[in-house]
Amino acid sequence: MSAQTPFLIFSGTRSRYLAEKICTSLNCPLGQMNVEHYADGEFSISYEESIRGREVFLVQSTFPGPDNLMELLLMIDAAKRASAHSIIAVVPYYGWARQDRKDKPRVSIGAKLIADMLSTAGIDRLITMDLHADQIQGFFNVPVDHLYASSVFLDYIKNTLDLSNLVIATPDVGGTKRASSYSKYLGLPMVICHKSRLRANEVAEMRIIGDVEGLDVLLIDDIVDTAGTITKAADLMMTNGAKSVRAIASHAVMSDPASTRVDESALTEMIFTDSIPYSKKCEKVRILSIADMFAEAIRRVCNNESISTLYAIK
Repeated sequence: MSAQTPFLIFSGTRSRYLAEKICTSLNCPLGQMNVEHYADGEFSISYEESIRGREVFLVQSTFPGPDNLMELLLMIDAAKRASAHSIIAVVPYYGWARQDRKDKPRVSIGAKLIADMLSTAGIDRLITMDLHADQIQGFFNVPVDHLYASSVFLDYIKNTLDLSNLVIATPDVGGTKRASSYSKYLGLPMVICHKSRLRANEVAEMRIIGDVEGLDVLLIDDIVDTAGTITKAADLMMTNGAKSVRAIASHAVMSDPASTRVDESALTEMIFTDSIPYSKKCEKVRILSIADMFAEAIRRVCNNESISTLYAIK
């Protein structure tokens, strides 16, 4: 890599597919890094080129399993010990973000713990996307650039869907602010699904607040894990007279049996970004790339330009 390149980009193992697309967008090569695995399951990180005095971007989402997080921590530590000038963690999907508060006694706040681990390892900045809760940015004592997939999804909505018959919906009350932003920007009505849970990942009851009869419904969420909530919401919309139901969500966690649930649901289409690799077969799932958006964010960080101007809605 040319010594004149103002920054270097490296990738963790499971996020290489996205890092390569980011580098293509920036017209720069992906940095050379080696991950050596040992028989007992441990692994070590080494950079195969000099990063002394350089601005280093490390691309790695921290989705399960924990090896992805551990790999990122070792990448940060190795960069710090190799005298990188600054270390920017590029984490499209910030894992453990749903553990952002004490919602019952004697539980951990995982999102804060991960923030502390990344900070202790040595990051100077975090670039992430669609955190489950905005306040997670305050868990860091370094700058956080919080990107939004809305710019990617809005192009899809405007170019693919009939806005004259569209209604924005949220599968739960917690996503009201997110759905409201789309509703206001597009000038569309909004309905809300109110749900109650017996336990995690299991919806007990769901009701619709608003009218969907004869309308095309677009459900908006940030994470789809087991797909229980969003498929139940879609089925409920159709039962209440909706013409069709689609859904968009930033992060395709898609734990089993999510793909089967989506296939068997009333959903016409389920649209995700590629913040997490999705390799399972599901005819209804469509993936939109966020590589160009992250590439532009990296370019702006390097040039000390504003990032907030990238987004029509947040």
